Parts: sequence; structure tokens; C-alpha cells
Amino acid sequence: MTRVRLGAVGYLNARPLVHGLDDHASTFDLRFDPPAVCADLLHAGRIDLGMIPSFEYLQRPEYRVVPELAIGSDGPVSSVALFTTRPLHLVRSIALDTSSRTSVVLVQLLCRHHFGIQPTFDAQAPDLAAMLAHCDAALLIGDLALFAEHERLGAAKIDLGEAWTTMTRLPFVWAFWAGPETGLISPQVCGRLREARALGVAAVDEIARDFSQGNGTRCAVAATYLRTHIKYGLGPEYLEGLRRFHTLAVEGGFAPELRPVRFF
Repeated sequence: MTRVRLGAVGYLNARPLVHGLDDHASTFDLRFDPPAVCADLLHAGRIDLGMIPSFEYLQRPEYRVVPELAIGSDGPVSSVALFTTRPLHLVRSIALDTSSRTSVVLVQLLCRHHFGIQPTFDAQAPDLAAMLAHCDAALLIGDLALFAEHERLGAAKIDLGEAWTTMTRLPFVWAFWAGPETGLISPQVCGRLREARALGVAAVDEIARDFSQGNGTRCAVAATYLRTHIKYGLGPEYLEGLRRFHTLAVEGGFAPELRPVRFF
């Protein structure tokens, strides 16, 4: 049997989606990378299925999505944020963590449609202190954003999941499993991934403990984050939020055309 080459995001929020997949080594060959790298690997054909940023779906008409599974939020997400040392209306420059192109597009859409500002954008390595030394604000994602000690830098944290939901009254879909129709992604494979999600959601305390490695404060933050802020379904409201994001991205010139979400 040919193993499915699976590319997962290496952040805490993805761990419930891959919980227990190590027990299926005969089915999956699993690796972990930043979101943008997952997408690049999928585009290059080096993995069969990737947990890709939701924006990436617009780039490849041949991709399909695994049903029912996603990394989403409905309100504050905690791990995708704009950190600013100035009042938002005075922000003139934003440093971008380019680990996820979804977040890069989202912050530009929010600046245009919600924050009412027209800053310049500069791609930089995800180091908050260095980013804020060069720009008025910084986009940071993932575990670095979740655990950033921004107060020490005199920065305020603006949650982009919360900003999106305030603007649209809709949830946001950050990432999902997607890939081309190669014949490898069978209903049985999709079922195994849904089983992993169910096991992972039931084991968030264990996942938080393993992630935190004995740090009680980080463990409490991680458990609350996984239990409260991250949503792992892809139901009708989330699909509506995804369509709104894709529509705004196309209208804003970030992608060539709107595509319906097609499933395996």
C-alpha cells in the first residue's frame, strides 16, 4: 500500500488534527512545517495532502479539500495578531511574518476595509522585537503570537480573528487539508483524518501538557487556546466565512479568480 505523504503545520493549533496518526505509519508519512512551506511542498508535488493556508486554495484549481476538517476561529483566535506600538489609526508601516500567506492577505484586507489605514508592508523574519524596531506594527502568527510577551515591548495586541468576525459577523478559516485528486485520498483516508481530529479534541489537556514541557503557565494558556479559541470543523458558517474571505481577496487583486470549494 502506498503511504500518503502528509504535510502538517508545526504549530500547537494543528496537533489535535494529527493526534494518533503516528499509530498509522503504514498509511501516513507525516512531516511538520510552517504553513507557507506546507503549501509550497504541496504545489511542488512533494506531499500528497497538505494543511495549507486557506488563501492557497485559490492558487490551484486542481485541489480538493478534505470535508469537515479545518483550523478555524469564531471571534478571537489568539495566535494571529497585529502588535502595534502606536494607536492603530497612526500606524504607517507593518512588518509581515510571511509564514502564512492567508494572514498576510487578511491583515491587508482588514487595513483596507476595517481599520481604515494605508500602511506600507515589509516582509521580515518573525522576531517581534526586531520587527517593531523597524515598523510601527508587526503581524505575527502561530505559537510566537500566542505566547508573545508584547507588553515588555510596549506593544498592544490586536487579534485578527476577532477583527474579522467583528467586520463580517462570520467565522474565519485559517487552514485545511487539501491536495490534488491523485487517487490516494480515499474516503478511508479522510475517515482516518476525522478520527484523528476526534481523538485530538478529546485530548487537548494531554496535548497542552506535552507541548508545555512542565511549564504550568504555558500549559494553562495552551489548553484554553485549544479548547476555546480554535475550532476544528468546516460547517456551513465556516464555509460562508471562507467564501467571504476568498471574495475579498479576489476583489482586492490578491488572487485571479473566485473558486468554489470542492471536496474529496
